[in-house]
Amino acid sequence: MLCLKNMTDIAHNARALMAPGKGILAADESIHTADKRLSEFGVDSTVEMRKKYRELFLDAPGIEQYLSGVILFAETFAQSGEGGKTFPVSLAERNVAPGIKVDEGTEPFAENPDELITKGLLTLPERLKEFTERGAVFTKWRAVVRIDGERLPTSAGIVENVKRLANYARVAQEAGLVPILEPEVLLEGRHSRMRSREVVQETLGALFSVLEEHSVDRSGIILKTSMVLSGNKSGKIDTPEEVADDTLSALLSAVPKDTAGIVFLSGGQTPDQATENLSAILSLAHEKNAPWPLTFSFARALQQEALSVWKGDPEQVSLAREVFLERLKKVSLALAH
Repeated sequence: MLCLKNMTDIAHNARALMAPGKGILAADESIHTADKRLSEFGVDSTVEMRKKYRELFLDAPGIEQYLSGVILFAETFAQSGEGGKTFPVSLAERNVAPGIKVDEGTEPFAENPDELITKGLLTLPERLKEFTERGAVFTKWRAVVRIDGERLPTSAGIVENVKRLANYARVAQEAGLVPILEPEVLLEGRHSRMRSREVVQETLGALFSVLEEHSVDRSGIILKTSMVLSGNKSGKIDTPEEVADDTLSALLSAVPKDTAGIVFLSGGQTPDQATENLSAILSLAHEKNAPWPLTFSFARALQQEALSVWKGDPEQVSLAREVFLERLKKVSLALAH
């Protein structure tokens, strides 16, 4: 069960989000991204269709078997589902923690326009207060790290992004919310898996160094990280065992043992790839007695198959939800080691 609101409660809620056999659905795509996703399946880009898109997943019966939390976008946080209750209320009644994405997207880094820096700190305390009053239990902030040979990322770009992540985490904890920190190392590129591992390790090392400087309590944070993968234009398809070995090595070298938990993003992988890689990582983590709980926080890898069935057709909602729950079950089973 979830509770509020002091630091002990924040640590409790972080542990609840890492409940065995469950993960976190990332349903926090921006309006632009949600519209783009809908257009792939011939669905009109309107407020009503975005709400139907969210309803498809958030009101699906039985999701509480597999989900401890759902990350929402601001538009969705204010909307009501099929039963007339707002999505945060409906989720909380099923003991699925409602969370909220609170960054405001990216902007070019002044020192290097080829890198992106996440914005949203200026109005963060006010927005967190509002979302807390409306039922949020946790939050998320995403940074973007792009690999381009040895040119990107730059040390300055990494430092600026992790400073903002640390500031966000401190403010979120002060507001009584669990911060999820997502420094996503992008899959897009020609880089090798070894280069990906280097960047993941460097980024996470910098992040946890700055978190300590900002006096962020690690027992009340969750790290959302990329798996270590070869770039999608490299021509290399990594085996699950390769992904597991490099991912876990990077995490063991950079993430302190007292971090509340680690969740993996799917980051452009197919549903099967993400599930198989997750299973391999969890298996190896069990063998190596990894110190933190591990689970998933997928978006597209959980939704894609159901969206291909639904395509905006109300007559296909039931079948699409069956497909969604089947994928949730497969991903949940990948955690069992």
